[in-house]
Amino acid sequence: MQLSHSLTRRIVYIIIGVAATLLVTLFVLNLLPQEKQLDKPLTGVSAVVSDQFRVEASSVLGPTILDGNSVQDLQNGDEIFPAMLEAIRGARSSINLETYIYWSGEVSRRFIAALTERARAGVKVNVLVDWIGARKMDDKVIGELRSAGVRFEYFHPLNWYTIDRLNNRTHRKLLIVDGRIGFTGGADIADAWDGSAERPDHWRDMMFQVSGPIVAQIQAVFEDDWIKTTGDILLGPDYFPVLKETGTIAMQMFASSPRGGSANMQLMYLMAIDGARSSIDLEAAYFLPDTLTLHALKRALRRGVKIRIVVPGPHAGPVTRDASQAIWGEMLRAGGHIYRFQPSLFHAKMMVVDRFLTIVGSANFDNRSFQLNDEANLNIYDHEFGKHMSRVVDGDIARSREVSLAEWKQRPWTRKFMDWLSSLADSQL
Repeated sequence: MQLSHSLTRRIVYIIIGVAATLLVTLFVLNLLPQEKQLDKPLTGVSAVVSDQFRVEASSVLGPTILDGNSVQDLQNGDEIFPAMLEAIRGARSSINLETYIYWSGEVSRRFIAALTERARAGVKVNVLVDWIGARKMDDKVIGELRSAGVRFEYFHPLNWYTIDRLNNRTHRKLLIVDGRIGFTGGADIADAWDGSAERPDHWRDMMFQVSGPIVAQIQAVFEDDWIKTTGDILLGPDYFPVLKETGTIAMQMFASSPRGGSANMQLMYLMAIDGARSSIDLEAAYFLPDTLTLHALKRALRRGVKIRIVVPGPHAGPVTRDASQAIWGEMLRAGGHIYRFQPSLFHAKMMVVDRFLTIVGSANFDNRSFQLNDEANLNIYDHEFGKHMSRVVDGDIARSREVSLAEWKQRPWTRKFMDWLSSLADSQL
């Protein structure tokens, strides 16, 4: 007996409705953190310069702090890309590159030429880019890399069976050459990162070149996402050679991911803030701290810690700028200083605590980096380097305009409304 036309149509509508409900439910769940998050203030945190802080940072976060390393900060594309390309061109055994944005353009062409040349010379070259971040990457570029012998992979490409992971992106920026030279920081591979942060359409950013025992930890962080993407582990002296000390600096590389250890990034920042005794210099492309982190910053101010925060200026994206601006008042009332970088787009991610602990890497100061992305940061424990990086912050402040509490209060009501509206989506920014 055949169903009536109206009944058939009703059944089809029900099926469509159920399917739509399931898709919406999956989408909403995909936006939420996948693990229980920190929700209580830290207590009993020792000063960052103390041996006790070193013991706890090594134990709680996982990777041990390693001595005997050297580091060089690279400022903007003019310093970043030549150093990275020189390391790639000098590779003898392996190159591992992980990045979020990899766009076509002149900078991309330089990297493609260097990577393909080394791959043809017999060097093992592995490249991992985020599927969303690399959507502007030309398919011809991928074909060129693969035909030269480069193993090129996308992190979390869109498939029906991976839709629950669509909101989990790799935001890590890593380059490891021969297992002996490592790079990390905030810069992606695109023309907008070239130059010296003097044009409104270019990014102010930093990368850090390191050598010594720490490079094995950076290699391990790359392997974390490589294994999850390919099911393959890269072992042997080409990737993990015996590393000798190259300097006197103590370092620690750690990573976070919503699939495991999602609290690591936020915990590290909270420990650093609560361990501050005199100063915190923060450069934040996205200054969107959650309530727990915001309260930690305000507690530090009450302890007499001087806090300087450099944020994007007039060239920032409107939604991110507005959401950040909504919470500036709390920091300004508590005695913090906020500076808006003027010459260009601003993408720096760094915290310097007591001119001793310098935290750099891919993580932004926001909920997305704390809970949703795969991130990687490098902790550098050294007085001289901390002082040097505070002077770098001085230079950025000299190119910035300070925001006063009176100015913030005097925003027109339309601006205040847009700031509030944007802040409602801060967990996804």
